[in-house]
Amino acid sequence: MTINDELWDAIVFAERGLVLKIVQAAVDNDEDLVELLNNTMIPALREVGDQFSAGEVFVPEMLASAKAMQAAIDIVGPLLAKTGHKPIAKVCIGSVRGDLHDIGKNLVAIMLRGSGFEVDDLGVNCRVDDFEAAVQRGAEVVCLSALLSTTRDAMRPVADHFRDRDEVKVVVGGAVITQEFADVIGADGFGFDASDAIRAVRECLGLAGTPA
Repeated sequence: MTINDELWDAIVFAERGLVLKIVQAAVDNDEDLVELLNNTMIPALREVGDQFSAGEVFVPEMLASAKAMQAAIDIVGPLLAKTGHKPIAKVCIGSVRGDLHDIGKNLVAIMLRGSGFEVDDLGVNCRVDDFEAAVQRGAEVVCLSALLSTTRDAMRPVADHFRDRDEVKVVVGGAVITQEFADVIGADGFGFDASDAIRAVRECLGLAGTPA
């Protein structure tokens, strides 16, 4: 497995300009972009997520790294699509009805894209119909975000809506969400932070034992 150490460090330390320079050079030199994505870019972002989970970095640092990664994805994504490279799965994500907060949701969306998923970002204040429409567009996992205790109960009708749909999985997360709450509303998965949300999505899709 070949790792581009310079790109790895640039993503981990959120050097967006350097990330763009390295990735564009890789494109210009006709390098294997799938290998670059799988062996360097995704593992580097996962490293940042692990550091965040361990309390070694915080939201601003993690968000900066995720944005650097997104800039790289903006370059390689369309090129990979032309080669027929398929995303792992399609996922939708949104802050639930009544919740207008989006920083955590945006971070998870970026990390999902960086981990190889196609993401349908529904924004904030999303109703059941918004998530259903995303599923009709092909989403296999519905990710729900809530920051406030006053809005977390808006997750319940969404979970209820998809309860008997085995082909659709519901993953919940946010500052006020716990595993206990996820179990109570019948969610299929729970992520305690942005990095853990990726694990939860993968587990729901039966990918827990495969490389990220």
